[in-house]
Amino acid sequence: MKCRHCAAPLGLTLLDLGSAPPSNAYLTEQTLHAPEKWFPLRVLVCEQCWLVQTEDFARANELFGAEYAYVSGFSSTWLAHCERYVADMAARFALDSGSHVVEVAANDGYLLQYVRARGIPCTGIEPTASTAAAARAKGIEVVEDFFGTRLAQALAAEGRQADLMMANNVLAHVPDINDFAAGFAILLKPQGVATFEFPHLMRLVAENQFDTIYHEHFSYLSLGTVSRIFASAGLSVFDVEELPTHGGSLRVFAQRADGGRQPRSSRVDALLQREADAGLFAAATYAGFQVRADRVKNDFLAFLLQMKREGKRVAAYGAAAKGNTLLNYAGVRPDLIPFVVDRNPAKQGKYLPGSRIPVVGEERMKKTRPDHIVILPWNLREEVMAQLGYAKDWGAQFVTAVPQLEIRQ
Repeated sequence: MKCRHCAAPLGLTLLDLGSAPPSNAYLTEQTLHAPEKWFPLRVLVCEQCWLVQTEDFARANELFGAEYAYVSGFSSTWLAHCERYVADMAARFALDSGSHVVEVAANDGYLLQYVRARGIPCTGIEPTASTAAAARAKGIEVVEDFFGTRLAQALAAEGRQADLMMANNVLAHVPDINDFAAGFAILLKPQGVATFEFPHLMRLVAENQFDTIYHEHFSYLSLGTVSRIFASAGLSVFDVEELPTHGGSLRVFAQRADGGRQPRSSRVDALLQREADAGLFAAATYAGFQVRADRVKNDFLAFLLQMKREGKRVAAYGAAAKGNTLLNYAGVRPDLIPFVVDRNPAKQGKYLPGSRIPVVGEERMKKTRPDHIVILPWNLREEVMAQLGYAKDWGAQFVTAVPQLEIRQ
């Protein structure tokens, strides 16, 4: 395989998780009795441009179909993050009723609802039918398509260039990252700006966040590599912020290289130096990650087996993609975790891919009173513990497996 950005041959492995089905391919009562399609899940490192990327097996249309089940608007923490973002961008870039905002991967309108509430014209781009419909129900105009140079040229030809474009947690999801980035240089107005949020590779490696690796994440990104990709696409990075979301993310600000007027912040060069100091551009840094991931898997499985031997009841919370990576790598099935609770009604009544653990509503938790609740989206642990605070009344303990096994009251 060759690098998705620079086409250099790939020979350095970060992690091999065996094989798994796509992490958001939830099963129904009907498909539960049919075979599942599993793909190898192996992550390679380009020693030329240092793009970390999954081995190329699954195509995008096999991962993001009409029934794709990820919906952004069910976490109060994430919604608050998005509302703050809109307020900050509107103030910083003087956005008003004469501006145009475009969000790529608009999902269910979780973010553009706050843009629309400010009276700022906006357009969402979302390829998944179910989430696009949810966004339209909020009164948001949605173009139902995959984003790239083709769509950007079509929208620009219609006079729909943007003052602000945003792409939250989608840059890692695109197989053709070069074409995707080039689309922003086309659809931005000459002085327009774009922001991109994505989990930071530096945090993934340092904190053993291997469960954020799944097929839908084609790339695992550093500022250094993103800056290189953007430069080749006609964009220049002018600012960066470090965020607590998703276990540690970056918000990268970019503009057209041929017309942008935003000054370059000192934070860009400072973070590039920190990445270099952390060894993100050296092969030795990635050695040993497999051993650390295996330790998490083994400790988690040992805990579940011990609880089963002791007759303890274990349930899980959050039918998240990262949880599916962990469960499938550890080989967990309903005999060890009989159900997972999720607030998203689109997931309730379905089954996790691979493990085939049923997804249920919160009433099941209250009825069965498990001794331990495994929080699969560990990045939302504090929010979930507060939401399930009533479980402490029967002595339940909360468990997270990443970055290491931790049990809390």
